[in-house]
Amino acid sequence: MKLLLIHSDYLEYEVKKDTPVAEDIPEEMKKGRMDECLSVFTAVEKNDEGREEDVIKQGVQEVKDVAEQLGIEKIMLYPYAHLSPSLSSPDTAVKVLKGMEESLSHEYTVHRSPFGWYKAFKLSCKGHPLSELSKEIVPEGEKEVVVSRALEAEEEMESKWGVLDLNGDFHKVNVGNTVEGYDFRGNEGLKNFLRYEAGGKRAEGREPPHIKLMQKHELVDYEPGSDPGNLRYYPKGRLIKGLLEDYVGTETRKYGAMEIESPIMYDMNHPTLKSYLDRFPARQYTIETPDKDVFLRFAACFGQFLMAKDMTVSYRNLPLRLYELTRYSFRVEQRGELSGLRRQRAFTMPDSHAICSDMEQAKEEMMTRMDLAMSVMNGIGIDTPNSLELAIRCTRQFFNEHRGHLTRLVKNYGKPALIEIWEDQFFYFVLKYEFNYIDPSGRASALVTDQIDVENAPRYGITYVDEDGKEKHPYILHLSPSGGIERVMFTLLEMAGEVESRGEKPSFPYWLSPTQVRLVPVSDEQLDHVKELSEEFEDVRVDIDDTDRTVGKKIRDAEMEWIPYVVVVGPREVESGRLSVRVRESGDQLTLSLDELKQELANKQAELPFRGLPLPKILSKRPVFVG
Repeated sequence: MKLLLIHSDYLEYEVKKDTPVAEDIPEEMKKGRMDECLSVFTAVEKNDEGREEDVIKQGVQEVKDVAEQLGIEKIMLYPYAHLSPSLSSPDTAVKVLKGMEESLSHEYTVHRSPFGWYKAFKLSCKGHPLSELSKEIVPEGEKEVVVSRALEAEEEMESKWGVLDLNGDFHKVNVGNTVEGYDFRGNEGLKNFLRYEAGGKRAEGREPPHIKLMQKHELVDYEPGSDPGNLRYYPKGRLIKGLLEDYVGTETRKYGAMEIESPIMYDMNHPTLKSYLDRFPARQYTIETPDKDVFLRFAACFGQFLMAKDMTVSYRNLPLRLYELTRYSFRVEQRGELSGLRRQRAFTMPDSHAICSDMEQAKEEMMTRMDLAMSVMNGIGIDTPNSLELAIRCTRQFFNEHRGHLTRLVKNYGKPALIEIWEDQFFYFVLKYEFNYIDPSGRASALVTDQIDVENAPRYGITYVDEDGKEKHPYILHLSPSGGIERVMFTLLEMAGEVESRGEKPSFPYWLSPTQVRLVPVSDEQLDHVKELSEEFEDVRVDIDDTDRTVGKKIRDAEMEWIPYVVVVGPREVESGRLSVRVRESGDQLTLSLDELKQELANKQAELPFRGLPLPKILSKRPVFVG
């Protein structure tokens, strides 16, 4: 089925003449009008026959996705045969249209235009970037999503839960999520995390604030021309994403990881890779190339492991650290799980593996890497451990044999952890920890993670030569020092939304602010001076508001954009050489010399990565990306 979706001021129609396949209709269907609606033009196709229920389900979901993005409550269904050269039978088309009408009517006001009639119609399109969308529905019987055995096991397995405190004491979670001997006072984040993970509290409860914020600030948006879960990044969003990539990569290289690059697709029938697919809990994209059936990578493991297999490694080289920034990794997340920057099907994952000689070296390396992860998150601007909750997940055997290591992790992090214990080993790892952001609705989102992998060295044939001259299989750690870059952006925006909900001023970290300093001339007479002034700043993103609005309106707009420093330049500032500076973080109004301001900005930037202004310096020359 083909769909053309148009966000409409109105659509009105009137039937003129029937065709040989016209459906019988009551008088009230012969004309109709709907205002402020989503007009859905449809063409049901030959390959939809026999799969009507699936087509209805998918078609309804596509319409609902767009309606939710646009905030629409009314839908006009309009059959339009010209969208396809391969039409279904009239009976199939009417069945699908009626099925969509019935299903959508539970949540929306729906009107359906009749099938098989010549009609005159008038349509007014809104004209914004999402106002005209085309979709194609492919019946599920024609495609197969590869689901790993590990994912199936994850959905079925039962876990034991507990809290491990700073003294190393384990507090069991009972039925009803009561915890033996542990008081959650002062640690509401951990309590909410327990409810989400162990109690099955998965309802969204609200639209995540970051979605409106990412659109409002022209950072990121949905891409209707791609598969769901693939996003478009506007210049400001690309800047923030790029700076985060730069920072995480720099810090991981400082830790000693060697950066590599590997392919994004791999042979579906490669015996080693096929075995690993079934031990990783993810759904895969699959592609048929001229030579092979391949899958798109869902992590950097494949490239790094295949490379490690071919390396000659001595015990003296260990721990051996590798790193890759995977732009992109791919997972076919289910439609209902996709949510802005929180969860996508294509994402950017910094991924560092460490090859370790034995379990003791693996545990020591994990401690080093936890310090790296905490440093990275704090450098980004996410206060760890205060803003994130620690989760530890392990097998019962690991818990019993290495409980001291789990206690070290908790003490190193500085706050109690939620622990999930598996009676059996479902995955390739026996231990992993995570840093989780818990939003105000109680939903958990994992960022940092590290794992002790006990399976993949033998699986891939990865070995090292020990002191005794014998080849041995190492243990492998899997660390993402920040988690997915998109999820870091999600967390920063959600945290800013929390600040805003308290009536306080939200902001980006200074080093991530698309504009760091805005120069505001009081009148055109100061414009040339302001342009010269802007050239005095090095490694600072400075722009100039040259619009013809009032100074008050320019300052308010800068506030709406969360710009850290606003410098107003009038005749007095030109004459004195002193600058009138509004500081967003403190709310202070300062009078500074140029050198004093430059020194403050340099202190703010410190050693963090820098990229130039992502948009034209002069505001009047900028396009509008989100209408």
